[in-house]
Amino acid sequence: MKRKTFACLFLAGLMSAAAWAQTADEIIAKNIEAKGGLDKLKAVQTLRISGKMMMGPGMEAPMVIEMARPKKMHMEFTFQGMTGIQAYNGSTGWMVMPFMGKIEPEPIPEDALKQFEEQADIDGALVDYKAKGNQVEFLGKGDVEGTPAYKLKVTKKNGDISTLYLDADSYLEIKAEGKTKIQGQDIEGETTFGDYKEVGGLVMAHSIQSKVKGAQGPGQTITFEKIEINPELAASRFEMPAKAEAAPKPQ
Repeated sequence: MKRKTFACLFLAGLMSAAAWAQTADEIIAKNIEAKGGLDKLKAVQTLRISGKMMMGPGMEAPMVIEMARPKKMHMEFTFQGMTGIQAYNGSTGWMVMPFMGKIEPEPIPEDALKQFEEQADIDGALVDYKAKGNQVEFLGKGDVEGTPAYKLKVTKKNGDISTLYLDADSYLEIKAEGKTKIQGQDIEGETTFGDYKEVGGLVMAHSIQSKVKGAQGPGQTITFEKIEINPELAASRFEMPAKAEAAPKPQ
């Protein structure tokens, strides 16, 4: 009798696990459909996003982000008359940061590359998540400032873990929480998505707010003013330019 009971419990556990996995996939499918559908998402080969970045009272920086498949990104932002650049070509990254006295292009530190790889993914972590080596678990329903939401735990191939909150009505992302290692330290952050608008048949967030979890203040807010789908982008935009050679000294 005990063996039969154990077998029943074991089978029930397997069925329950399968149901959870199926539910996660169903939620992801509805998320993709809410954004415009898989075909339209896959048709996007390049993006150019123009907007501004707010880093605090009176600290506004105009910015342009360019992206291309498979995972390429180039971002420029201007602050106090100086222009910073951060770029990723799919395997390596580089930056120009005059605010820090770095006026020549130089490689992005190795431990920061995984953040750029994630940000350069046009589709995001959920589309084709299995092929990307990610795992997704459905954690049930939660609440984001009064809005019912589905919770998905995403374990990325690189080991980073994040929790996505999808609006229970629209199935669009409204919040993400995660932990990543930067310069040897675990940093826990949270990102809020909002102001969704239709662009070329796709529904895309036009406001993204990010901050370290628990920190006071609004953190960093990015507002998108214009999104161009499939603009022509030169491949050289993502490659690190050669450093300018110093002029020879007069004889």
